[in-house]
Amino acid sequence: MKIVIVHTLRFLFFVLAQSLIFNQLEVGFGIHPMIYPLFIVLLPFEINTLLLLLIALITGLCIDSLSNTYGLHTSSLLVVAYLRPIIFKIFAPRDGYDANKEGSISEMGQRWFIYVFGILLLIHHFWFFMLEMFKWNEILLILKKTILSLPISYLLCVLLQVVFVSKPKER
Repeated sequence: MKIVIVHTLRFLFFVLAQSLIFNQLEVGFGIHPMIYPLFIVLLPFEINTLLLLLIALITGLCIDSLSNTYGLHTSSLLVVAYLRPIIFKIFAPRDGYDANKEGSISEMGQRWFIYVFGILLLIHHFWFFMLEMFKWNEILLILKKTILSLPISYLLCVLLQVVFVSKPKER
């Protein structure tokens, strides 16, 4: 029951923070910080794929409705949720994942998080900006926005984990 409360509070935090704070930031050079993909990564490893997609759909719809972005966040988050099990399987530890752990830096380590979250965030940002522009002749602008937004989003997500995500308990 405690895990449901924790993830519900995280859901509210990520939706409100993205919609009311980060989507309102006017950062130059086409930089758009996006932290909400971290919510999908922090869900339990053994979550059912359909439930994961449903959570991503609801999260994206909430952000889109508060931000007036017509499905951009929903589509991008659904791509992340769809690819999450595949990326997790590629970078799985030799013994597999512990069902009681989550995909945070403190639980899985920096190296795992850099690769897994970095790849998922790159896919998310590229998909988001590709749909936003919706023109392949603007690929350089799409890549520019992706490359400039990615490190800011990544650093914000790491900072959020350092501040808010609890450290694993020693056993």
